[in-house]
Amino acid sequence: MSKENKGRIFFEKKVIVKMIDLYCKNNHKDRYVNRTVCEDCKQLTDYALLRLSRCRYGDAKTSCSHCQTQCYKKDMKAEIRKVMRYSGPRILFHFPVLSTKYLRIKKKAMRKTKKLH
Repeated sequence: MSKENKGRIFFEKKVIVKMIDLYCKNNHKDRYVNRTVCEDCKQLTDYALLRLSRCRYGDAKTSCSHCQTQCYKKDMKAEIRKVMRYSGPRILFHFPVLSTKYLRIKKKAMRKTKKLH
């Protein structure tokens, strides 16, 4: 595994893909075919992954909701919020190891952010 694969951006990409997949599977049942997200969710996934790849803070980033620089377009930000509001509480039951690690990383980043301010 390369050093890049161990970074926060890589991990956040894994989490957002799982969250969008969970959201689509439960909310777009008629369009979620063969374990593949619908076209709308595919576009949202691609957009979120692109934004994470281009994050100016890299692996030193905070959570996007606490970031000083908002890089999502308004409509996409609303969609991602909807997905996170739905998937956030449920992901713990579907992916317990991933979600526990994510919460630990997020908490650590929030402590760093508070020290800077």
